Amino acid sequence: MIRLVIIPAVFCLALFPLAATGAQFATDTFPTAAGELAITFIGHGTLMLQWGGKTIHVDPVGEYADFTQFPKADLILVTHEHRDHLDPKALAAVRTDKTSIILTRACAGQVQGGLVMGNGESAGVGGIAIDAVPAYNIAHMRSPGVPYHPKGQGNGYILTLGGKRVYVAGDSENTPEMKALKNIDIAFLPMNLPSTMTPEMVADAATAFKPKVLYPYHYGNTDTAKLVALLKDAKEIDVRVRNLK
Repeated sequence: MIRLVIIPAVFCLALFPLAATGAQFATDTFPTAAGELAITFIGHGTLMLQWGGKTIHVDPVGEYADFTQFPKADLILVTHEHRDHLDPKALAAVRTDKTSIILTRACAGQVQGGLVMGNGESAGVGGIAIDAVPAYNIAHMRSPGVPYHPKGQGNGYILTLGGKRVYVAGDSENTPEMKALKNIDIAFLPMNLPSTMTPEMVADAATAFKPKVLYPYHYGNTDTAKLVALLKDAKEIDVRVRNLK
């Protein structure tokens, strides 16, 4: 059954407080075939996953947290080069000489030593299978013929963690590649204008590939209740709203 779960800040699990403000971040946990997966919701497109003794940071950005207060990364994923996703200073705060970094070619000029993955490529890092999914605009343009996110430039990523498949879409619309995905357990889909999807686009994508759990993220001021209403009859999709503006 579809569930709308909103966790007010006062009830957030206090895992990693932001030193300057005392801010706290909620975490959801999921069982996998190889232990618990914990996903911490930091803000906008920024997430932290912990599984199998490893810490994975996705698009760490200092606007949303003080990353000097967070665990060091075994793996960092960067979806694209825009400054709300790529923050070299935040990345450096969680990076060590043992950290693996997956990024796009457009990011490589700002981050040294990362593994560049192109759309459709796959890699394995520390027992984690990673697939790069194209992330791009179809409809929304900066100007006629100039999309906010051109095809071939940005990645979404599918991580396989103890049999659980987690899809973080990056900045994308409801592309054919997204809608063709299979066996996604947990999906993060962006939902804000003008650069990503409307609630209707997110609902269209979700009903096509049917993730078991769907988190709208990177949603700015978009009314998340619209998405919940659109998917109210999609009983196989558990919609969860967290503080990911």
